[in-house]
Amino acid sequence: MITLYGLKNCDTCRKALKALPDAVLVDVRAEGVPEDVMAQAFETFGAAALLNTRSTTWRGLEESERAAPPLDLIAKHPALMKRPLIQADDTLFLGWTADVQTALAARG
Repeated sequence: MITLYGLKNCDTCRKALKALPDAVLVDVRAEGVPEDVMAQAFETFGAAALLNTRSTTWRGLEESERAAPPLDLIAKHPALMKRPLIQADDTLFLGWTADVQTALAARG
């Protein structure tokens, strides 16, 4: 089973969903990301990859807010997470790059 954590109105997430017709979209604004999945993503990718510091949400934060721990920031502002976060069985993928697409295609 493939779970795609993202935003229903995100163009990149929509592209990924179209390419992965069996995937289930979990809208992170409405439902959030389970703590264990978020912890695994943080451990796998790190804060630099997981936080979207180019987003309008990030630019709207005060400097003091930006200093908060990354997982707390993402919990409070789900749009700060780089998208999509894809969970295929026990493996996580971040983004919808050619590498991610190739890796998912190889899984069958």
